[in-house]
Amino acid sequence: MQKIEAVIQPSKLDAVKDALVEVGVEGMTITEARGHGRQKGHTEFYRGREYSVDLLPKVKLELVVADEMVEKAIQAITGAARTGTIGDGKIFVSKIDEAIRIRNDERGEIAL
Repeated sequence: MQKIEAVIQPSKLDAVKDALVEVGVEGMTITEARGHGRQKGHTEFYRGREYSVDLLPKVKLELVVADEMVEKAIQAITGAARTGTIGDGKIFVSKIDEAIRIRNDERGEIAL
């Protein structure tokens, strides 16, 4: 099993969710986040004053999938989230040793 964490633009959330469901991903956790990468924020004008916005709104998706689903999930995320501009986001993949369903104590991939 692998855990996929993706940080994407909020405007791409619905497209990414739909793409993941289409390839067979059944569950995910979505968190609102703020941060920046290379773009380091931007400046905005409000009521005639300039403000520096260095933490931009992002969405973080977390999902655990079977090993054979990892590449499909990554392709779904990149295909739906990519705009080709800076700030599209990042994907991190890590190994998961165990998954346990609390309701009935199922373990392993069946608990996903």
